[in-house]
Amino acid sequence: MAVLSEEQVMLQEAAKNWTREVAPVTAFRALRDSANREGFDRNLWRQMCEMGWAGILIPESYGGSGLDFLSIGLVLEETGRTLTASPLLSTALVAATALLLAGNDRQKGEWLPKFAAGEALGALAVDEGAHHAPRRVALTARRAGAGFVLSGTKSFVVDGAVADILVVAARTSGKAGDENGVTLFLVPGNHPGVVRTPLHMADSRAAARLQFRDVDVTLDTVLGEVDKGFGVLDAILDRSRAGLAAEMLGHAAQSFEVTLDYLKTRTQFGQLIGAFQVLQHRAARMYTELELTRSCVEAALIACDRGSTDVPALCSLAKARAGDLVHLVSNEMVQMHGGIGMTDAHDAGLYLKRARVSEATYGSPAFHRDRYARLMGY
Repeated sequence: MAVLSEEQVMLQEAAKNWTREVAPVTAFRALRDSANREGFDRNLWRQMCEMGWAGILIPESYGGSGLDFLSIGLVLEETGRTLTASPLLSTALVAATALLLAGNDRQKGEWLPKFAAGEALGALAVDEGAHHAPRRVALTARRAGAGFVLSGTKSFVVDGAVADILVVAARTSGKAGDENGVTLFLVPGNHPGVVRTPLHMADSRAAARLQFRDVDVTLDTVLGEVDKGFGVLDAILDRSRAGLAAEMLGHAAQSFEVTLDYLKTRTQFGQLIGAFQVLQHRAARMYTELELTRSCVEAALIACDRGSTDVPALCSLAKARAGDLVHLVSNEMVQMHGGIGMTDAHDAGLYLKRARVSEATYGSPAFHRDRYARLMGY
């Protein structure tokens, strides 16, 4: 495990206590049953912002605390344990990272303080089909006078229906599949021509399909450089993947612990089912995979903090392992709980549904195994 600073230990403990006391799984279940269209509780998000979590990555000069990716990863791990739905990933990590990596002083000054204070939400709009494929950007941004006109559709945009500002990957030249010719734009969520359709996701989280119907934007909405945005987009995605992997790690850890407790208390044929060797072997496998994944996730977050050259490889490794892990553990959680694991009365189904969505978000295990192999020269 990574060696944590005193400040990180305090942050981790605060997140652990808050999620268990204020945002347990029962709170998420109540949110789901309330048919909340935003996909998260505004009151809980306000509390998270008051604790400073929305500004973990944001420098003090913009109202944040100026901490690091490992720190926000610790918080995301705890929210993953209780399935806490919030814009922490989409705003405090993804959108904030986009501005920190490519924003100019004006763009940072306008949005980062709002993110840190919880006054605005952000979202990254990159994918256009059913699968994660950042190189396949086809949404067009054609030159028009002193600006651009955006036309096309983005799919499965996390928190896209509620975001105040959208980081949009568009094609200013070339064709889908080319790295050159991708440009990032900052587009207000309520901009004329932006049509947002909330999607009903299996995990009851917020996502949206966004249509850009001849959306006029000015040159000052460009984030970074025209035609040279793919490198920045890739860097944003890698940090997003590491953060999501941390959440998935917490999700899997909690699923494993709940299942292990059940093995220690459920009796069958006159003895605890945890005494059956076949179940012991399956539990041992989950524990081993959990510890291996923790090492990968922490290595990815630390690499992001250090700006290491192996950030892409480590982030793909972490996301691939986290995807395989939550798939395994969520399946075993359902199966080892037997009949009750198949019912909505038990939390196993909530964890399984969240697992399936998080596996696919920002790239499935198959996507990242392929990417890792290519990065390693295979």
